[in-house]
Amino acid sequence: MVFQGSSAAISHTGKVRSNNQDSGYAGSNLFVVADGMGGHAGGDVASSLAITRLTVLDQPFASTADAERALRDAIADTASELIETVGRKPELAGMGTTVSALVMVDDYAVIAHIGDSRIYLYRDGALTQITTDHTFVQRLVDSGRITPEEARYHPRRSVLMRVLGDMDPDPEVDTFIMPTQPGDRWLMCSDGLSGVVDDAHTAKALGQGLAPGRTADALLKQALDGGAPDNVTIVLVDVGGQHPVFIGTPTIVGSASNPLGIEVPAARPGRSSWLHPNRQAANEPTHFEPDAEFLEELIEEDRRRARRRRIGWIVGFFVVIALLAAALFAAYSWTQTRYYVGADTDTVVLYRGVQQSIGPIELSSPYEDTGIPLADLPEFDRATVERTISAPSLDDAQSIIQRLRETAAATGGGG
Repeated sequence: MVFQGSSAAISHTGKVRSNNQDSGYAGSNLFVVADGMGGHAGGDVASSLAITRLTVLDQPFASTADAERALRDAIADTASELIETVGRKPELAGMGTTVSALVMVDDYAVIAHIGDSRIYLYRDGALTQITTDHTFVQRLVDSGRITPEEARYHPRRSVLMRVLGDMDPDPEVDTFIMPTQPGDRWLMCSDGLSGVVDDAHTAKALGQGLAPGRTADALLKQALDGGAPDNVTIVLVDVGGQHPVFIGTPTIVGSASNPLGIEVPAARPGRSSWLHPNRQAANEPTHFEPDAEFLEELIEEDRRRARRRRIGWIVGFFVVIALLAAALFAAYSWTQTRYYVGADTDTVVLYRGVQQSIGPIELSSPYEDTGIPLADLPEFDRATVERTISAPSLDDAQSIIQRLRETAAATGGGG
């Protein structure tokens, strides 16, 4: 039957890139996000071709198995068409696209996915990432070598291990079937959103309960506020709910919305290197699918990065320790330029240092026992000595002692 719910699709070039290589589609039963790659022209063509090929699936299916099989066949046909297109236009060699597609069949969502665009499910206040990124850094996360947070900022986060491209006529596509229920919100997006807006802020926007169009606008605004270094495409699908049921023509956004979107523009000269994705120009591709022989080189490079990071932490730790030790030594040396007059059991004593201590470490020591009996001092002077008298230098301390000696002698005790 025809899907009962509401949806919205939106796409934006972002704040850095000069053209939009993303495409999105929101129909009656079919919803797709495709993130193209391959340079100034290739990405536009690849994502547009994918949307055009998949739109024939926007129809009710008799069963989830039929829908899953149709998705696999349509994506394989898209790969063949990409290969044929490059055969006619060799300047587009290397183009490709991610595809994240969802077909609603009764109370089920049939999903097909390849690349690093994502499908999320927001249900009962919790956001869950349904698809797995086919990226180099995701392999590192899966193997426990880096954390998901480290993956967000890894310099190889744009390296795709699986993509719908012009090299493989039989791409490996993830497909699966999930039950869905009224109140579910399905979010499909390119990495222009997921790479900028974290899950917590995404969940907060989805939890506001706004209509799909307003929610998509709010998510896009967050991506733009975060700098939007890449194209941003969002398709949001509500199952049932309080908002009007989707009725009307499908919504097509991004490069596929251009009537000339699948026309091949003039090729742009220049080269790009998958080894340096962060150094590409603003209108160059954001994704790079390395050949198999480069995988070990990428892994070894990551090992080198990890070693350099560990060495940096160790060196930094010892530098901090050395600075702390130098500061403590300088502070202790300063205390040893200070003196004070105090008392032991029965005589006046000159101490070197300050009266404080650090734990069990005393910062002063007896410098001279003057031999002046405390008993020979007037009561006021004796109490002052017992409380200690600070002196900024040895000369000042000796002047204080000389005065006490004269006072004791005048009292009649001698010394």
